[in-house]
Order: sequence, then C-alpha cells, then structure tokens
Amino acid sequence: MNRLAGKRALITGGTSGIGLETARRFVAEGARVLVTGVTPGSIENARQILGADVPVVRADARDLAAQRALADQVRDHFGQLDVAFLNAGVSDWRPFEDHTEESFDRLFDINVKSVFFLTQALLPILAKPSSVILNASNSAHGGYGYSNAYAATKAAVSSLMRSWNADLLASHGIRFNAISPGPVDTPLYSKLGIEDPAQQAAVLDGISSGIPLGRMGKAEEIAEAVVYLASDSSAFTVGQDLVLDGGQTIL
Repeated sequence: MNRLAGKRALITGGTSGIGLETARRFVAEGARVLVTGVTPGSIENARQILGADVPVVRADARDLAAQRALADQVRDHFGQLDVAFLNAGVSDWRPFEDHTEESFDRLFDINVKSVFFLTQALLPILAKPSSVILNASNSAHGGYGYSNAYAATKAAVSSLMRSWNADLLASHGIRFNAISPGPVDTPLYSKLGIEDPAQQAAVLDGISSGIPLGRMGKAEEIAEAVVYLASDSSAFTVGQDLVLDGGQTIL
C-alpha cells in the first residue's frame, strides 16, 4: 500500500471527517502530509491521531492573508508540493428566504474565494506534474431543498476545477479533479443543532432513506477516491468530478 510513496501533500480541513480520514489514508500510502484546521480541539485531536510526523497547522479559510501564509508554510516544510486536497469548507442549509447577506458571503468566502486564492498562492510551489483535488458536492449536480446558496458555491468549485485545467494543465502540469460526495456519516451531522437524540436519529434516518443504497456514505469511501486522484494511477484522469453519493443524484 504505497500508492503515494514520496508524495508531498497538503490537506485543508484535515482535522475531522473526510479530511482527517484522507490524511490517515495518505500517510498509510506513504505520503508526507501537512493538514490544516481551525478549531483548537480538532487540531489537537488530529495531532494525536496522525502523529508527530504530520504538521497540523491552524489556517482560517476566510482569512486570505492566512491562506498566503499557509502557502509559505508549505514551501518552507516541503519545498514543493505534489498533491493538494482542498477540502476545507462549510455548509449552511436553510430556506432560500432565510439567507442573509452575511450567510451568503460566509459560504462564498470559505467555499469559493479561499479555494481560488489558496490555489493561486500554491501555484509557484506545485510540482510539475502535480494533482489538485477539490471537494465539491452532489448538491451541485441535483436540486435539493435548502441547498440553494451552498449548492451554488459547490457548482462554482466544480467550474473552477474545469477552467483551471484549461489554464494550467499544459503550462504547469497540474491535473485538477474534484469529488462530489453526497451525505457522509461524519461529525458534521452531529452539528445539526438538534439536541434530542431521537429527533436527530430520525433526521439521519430520513437522509438515509433518500439514498438508493439505503445508507449514508463513509469517510473512508470518499478518502479512497481522493487517494486514487492523488496517485499516479490517475495520471490520465483530468477534469473529472466524481459524484460519490450512493446513487442519490442519478436515480
């Protein structure tokens, strides 16, 4: 299991959920990894799980100066970068009429603007060849209630991925691809704001019932796709947005 042997990788939002599981898989596959997070508790937890050889740094995705500083940290640590999994993001599912300018800007600042400018900052240190994987969402591929502004940010991410290949594949040797997970059983779903365990379980059951496979995805299933896109096995894979949602979008 050395599909990423010797590769130098950045994973943003790597202290919980899909990002943390992907970091674990990258390390197991032989990569050298640096991950980012925001919450002190999750950062410390990730350090315990990933071990002393994996730097876990704080980087606020909404702070563009912090994003540029992150690129400097990556350069100082690795020199160059072979893989970037730009996973950091937030969700905000609410009725269209309940969105405010603040909630809209928060979604676009973190999910789109930070990805755009972090990629720009990383450009000088991305190796030729290298692989960049963006975390989009199946919400960008189908119409789901309450997804409105969130879905728009993820559609933007998917569009950037395709455009960046036109800009940077030939000149810089960077392959851009994306993953678009559906509902995945991660700590995100423990933050629904529902205090009653029975009510929360009912909400999760309702989500699962809307997935043709009858269950939510697992973080390790998403991480497996990211490992593939990061590895040389996907050298001919360019501009793809892998929808990983148990058939929710297509069926």
